[in-house]
Parts: sequence; C-alpha cells; structure tokens
Amino acid sequence: MDDDTTQWECCWDRDLLSLDDCPNLSEGDADLLCSRERRFLEKCCDCDRFKRDLSRFRESGHPLAPIFSTLHNDYRRQRAQIQALGSFLDTKTLEVRFLHELGSVLQSSVDLEEVLSVALTAITSGKGFGMNRAFLLLADKERHFLRGHLAIGPRSAEEAGRTWHEVDTSDLDLQSLSRSFRQNKLSSERDKFQDILGKLVISMDNIHHIVIQTLEEKKPLLVQHAFQDPRVAPELAQLLGVDTFLILPLIARNRRVGAILADNFITRQPITDDDLRSIETFTFPVAFAIERASLYERLQVEVAKLQAANRRLQDQQELLVKMEKMALVGRITSSIAHSIRNPLMIIGGFARSILKSTADDDPKRGFIESIVAEAHQMEEVLEEILTYSDALYPVRDFWDVNQLVETSLRDIQDKVMTQNYSCRFRPGEGLPSAYVDYKQLSYCLRNILLGTIGSRENGLLEISTRQIDDMVEILIDDHSRRLAEEELEALLTPFAETHEMGSGLNLALCRSMLEKLDIPLLVVAPPDDGVRYSIKLPTHKEEQS
Repeated sequence: MDDDTTQWECCWDRDLLSLDDCPNLSEGDADLLCSRERRFLEKCCDCDRFKRDLSRFRESGHPLAPIFSTLHNDYRRQRAQIQALGSFLDTKTLEVRFLHELGSVLQSSVDLEEVLSVALTAITSGKGFGMNRAFLLLADKERHFLRGHLAIGPRSAEEAGRTWHEVDTSDLDLQSLSRSFRQNKLSSERDKFQDILGKLVISMDNIHHIVIQTLEEKKPLLVQHAFQDPRVAPELAQLLGVDTFLILPLIARNRRVGAILADNFITRQPITDDDLRSIETFTFPVAFAIERASLYERLQVEVAKLQAANRRLQDQQELLVKMEKMALVGRITSSIAHSIRNPLMIIGGFARSILKSTADDDPKRGFIESIVAEAHQMEEVLEEILTYSDALYPVRDFWDVNQLVETSLRDIQDKVMTQNYSCRFRPGEGLPSAYVDYKQLSYCLRNILLGTIGSRENGLLEISTRQIDDMVEILIDDHSRRLAEEELEALLTPFAETHEMGSGLNLALCRSMLEKLDIPLLVVAPPDDGVRYSIKLPTHKEEQS
C-alpha cells in the first residue's frame, strides 16, 4: 500500500496545497488550504477523484475498504438529510415570520378594505402562499347569500409576468405590498374580475353547493379534477376555468363570514396537501379580522346616525325652549294687554262722548281731540299686541273639522301635485264643531300627511271625518305601503329608523302635542289595508283638561 499512496488522484492525503492543486477549491476557499480535516469533509467527500481513489482502494482487497465505503456513504446521506432539514427549517422560519407579520396587521386593523387587501395579497404573493388568483366571497348582512366581493391576480400570462417582475424588483414586505395594492389596484382589480364576481352568488340555503358544504364542515378543501367531480357545479368549474382550486371557509365564532377560492390559473402548478395545511392556519385570523372590521364599519354607521339624531334632538330641544319662552311672553303680553285695554276703552269712549258735545270754538276741544287720537292709537297697538300674543300662546275654540281638513289639504297641495299623489277627502255630514287649538291641530295634521307621503310617488291617501258618540274622528288611510308590527312601533318612536333617518320625529312630536291637548293619535296597520291614522277630537270643553 505504501507504493500506492503516491497514486492517489485526490489531494485528501496532503497537509498543504495550493488552489491549483484541487479543482474544487476557489478563491473563497483559501482557509481550507491549510486545514486537511475541513477540506476533506467539505470538498473531498464529493470529489470525483476521491471517489475513484476509494474505488481503487476497494479493489485492492484491503480489509478496511468496505468500512471506509460504508462510512463515506453514510456521511453523505446524513449530510444530505441535514441540508434538507436546514432548508425545511429556513422555509418554516420564513413562514412563521410571514404569519406573524400577517397576524399583526389583521389584529390591529379595523378597516375592512385594508383587511381584505392584506388577506388576498398574502394568498397571491410569492412572499406569502404564492397562489396565482384569489376570489373573496362575503356573506350579506342577512346571511342569505355569498356574493363575490373582491378578486386579485392576473388574467393572462403577459400580465402575470409584468406583475411578478414588479413584485420581485420592489422588495416590499407584506404590509407594503397590501398597502400598494389597496392604493393603486383595488378598484381596478375589482373591475377586472367583475364578470366573474358578478356570477359568484351562492344561496346559503343551497346545502348541495360545494362552497356551502365546506362552510358547514369548517375545513379547507382541495378540489381536484373539478370538471369531473360531481360535487362541483359545472358552471362553477367553467367560471373559474381551472381543474384544481382551494376553497377556504371563513368562520368566526360559528358565524359564516365568507369564503376564499384560490387557484393557479396561470402556472397550472399543482396544489398539494402541504399547501392546504399551510393556508389552513391563515383562514382563522382572516375570518375574525373581516368580522371585526365589518362590525366596526356598521358601528360607525350607527354612530353617525346617532350623532345625526342627537343633532336633531338638540335642534328640537332648542325649538321647544324657544317655544316655551315665546309662550311665556305671549301669556305675559296678553295679560298686560287685557289689563290695559278695558280702562283704555273707557277713557277713549268718554273722550269721544265729550268731543261730540263740545263746540268747535271751545278752547278745550283741541285737548279732547288729542286724547281721542292717542287713545285710538293705543287701541291699535294693543290690538297688534293681542294678535301677536295669540300666535305665541295658542288657545282652544270651537272649529269646523271639515273646514280645518280642507285648509290643511290646500296647504300641502304643491307637495301632493309634485309627487303625483292622490288625496281623496270624504267629509262627514252634520258634524258638531270640535273644541281644539286650531293652530296646533293644523300643524299636526299637515305633518302627518307630509310624513305619510314622504318621498314616495303615485300613492293614494284617503281622508274622512265622522262622528263617534260625542267625538269627531279624523281618519287618514295610507294605501301605498304595508308595515309590520315592529315597523309600526318604530313609526311613532323618535329617531327610529324606518324608511329614512328621523322619519318618526315629526309623528312623535305630533303625538306629544296632541296628548298634551288630551287628543289621542292612534296608528294601526290592518293586514290588507295599508296604514290608518285616527285622531279623535272633543266637542265639549269639559272633555279636555
């Protein structure tokens, strides 16, 4: 064997050598020149020359040759396993970092568009799960349908090449990519896939649909051979245009939020079970983030409505305070005016009587004429004051109800004609006069009619009057709409949401005004007869407090 040692092709037996002595060494491996052990482990074991030396050694029949071959093969096998394990750990480290970054964004955001942008970018980004396309379906508010809401991905190989090149050269993290997508491409991506999104409408009651089944099972599903799979509706497979795709259910606290469909439409790269397991952990935070963002969005809408209601309430409070002050001024003014009016009329009457019996040449006639003129002027001022105080401090009297209704209808005639509404009035015959405050009742009647008409067109209102016992009743029948029991209750509740914000305010105010006059306002909704308003008016003074 000593003679053979000079025949080794590999440099594994040399302690020192130069870079030119070994074809596997490069300028970056200068530190291996003087380390025989490291050089052997890192370079020689894979060197073709060493393999030929080992082969000649086995052929020599030396008893250690099989042992060296076994050790060499086992070393190479273990090193390959270590390298594969290192690659696997690197991949998992990147995946953990990615999920941590994704979770941080999803947990902190309450903006629905931001959450959706992050979720779809994570699925399609090469730094994420690397799918080609993703379609998001969201449940509507009533949880009756899943509807296509947003999509992301290329529609052609050329577009894919441009997009992927931009992403590779930008070197952006996930949050930056999603922010860029939201700012620059969100609306264009939605428009680009509108033909597909518009057809992605699935009833929640369709338990035979594969997407609904996946939601019920609450587990992601890898669909393969979609065109032959009996579970997949043919129109869904044709719409997506792929034979393999993922269905990711979005479930938050047992609430079906939506679903994501993902595929490799461009590359046609197979989707594996490992891909499915990786994405499975991603769906839970996305579902919760979407649900939280949706609830926050609805909360903001309700807050805005409450703020508007609060502003309306403040305006009404200010109006009520103003009305109370004006009523107080009216009462004071009326009291003072009545106290002055009687003695003033006596003074004026005596002065006119004296003036008639005074000769034209009497030196006192000028003084008497001045008294008469000033008294007359003061009477006119008092008349104006009393007229003004009557407007501020309403009073009750007996009024013709039919005439009152006709006047109110004339006041709203322009509104009725503008909206092509029909108002029919059937006055009752032989009705007694009602003891009411004309101004307040007219105001309430006009507001009930205007509130009933609202913004609708081509409707029908029937107004009638009749006598019931000692009362005169005004009936208003609205045949243009139907109301449920809860809607009927909301109709007379201040700031309740009916057909528009604050639509119940005027009716609630009218009911409050009429109740202060001991006049009931009743609203009923017969099943087949629209909505009926009833106002019963007293015909005697003692019937009101």
